Amino acid sequence: MIGWRAVCGRVEVVVTDRFGGVSLAPYGEFNLGDHVGDRPAAVATNRARLTGALRVAPDRLVFADQVHGRKVISVDRPWGPEGPASADGLVTGVPDLVLGALVADCVPVLLADPKVGIIGAVHAGRPGMVARIVDAAIEALTSAGAESILAVIGPSVCARCYEVPAAMRAAAAAVTPESWAVSASGTPAVDVAAGVDAQLARHGIPVVRVPGCTRESPRLYSYRRDGRTGRFAGLIRLHRMPVADFATWQVG
Repeated sequence: MIGWRAVCGRVEVVVTDRFGGVSLAPYGEFNLGDHVGDRPAAVATNRARLTGALRVAPDRLVFADQVHGRKVISVDRPWGPEGPASADGLVTGVPDLVLGALVADCVPVLLADPKVGIIGAVHAGRPGMVARIVDAAIEALTSAGAESILAVIGPSVCARCYEVPAAMRAAAAAVTPESWAVSASGTPAVDVAAGVDAQLARHGIPVVRVPGCTRESPRLYSYRRDGRTGRFAGLIRLHRMPVADFATWQVG
């Protein structure tokens, strides 16, 4: 269920894995995506188990309708009857809203100014990295009052496993040269996580990277490996009171 966790001041970051849920194959077990063909009841149960583990009400778990763009929106309450908004970045300063990015190869990016109390969750696949969704998210956090931002980059498909056409690699590298890569078989590839990391570094943002390649790890969902599959999540929450020294991430 919870594969990785860190706290920093009032901020908690969690990355889930694929175990501890009720979804059946090919989504087994802890699929959190409600858009991939899994049984709605199974997804609802998995999300309820997650919010139970986080000790928040079920409606405090906030995912966007992700579209591989660069739109970032501010969230100040749970979604209403209209459902999730279309975006690839969420920002809030409201305590106990759990913002999430659903992924199965893309990069979940969790951003926070623990001292000021502003957080964000970003879904950054190759198209989002090229569109500079990270820049848009940082601008949104800064506009909301963030001054000293920290970042966690969750697991994603590694460059060895992300073979692409040469033109696609060139287009990504034209935006962020650090994303240029070669696959395990020597063909053109894109390192999306390295590209995201470089974009954050250009803003002077310290980064913690959670290890793991989605395609290589059986603990994680991978669309590139499995095709029809579930989604795990990178999650970030602002607590009402500090849970750790705000100066550094403390991994639990």
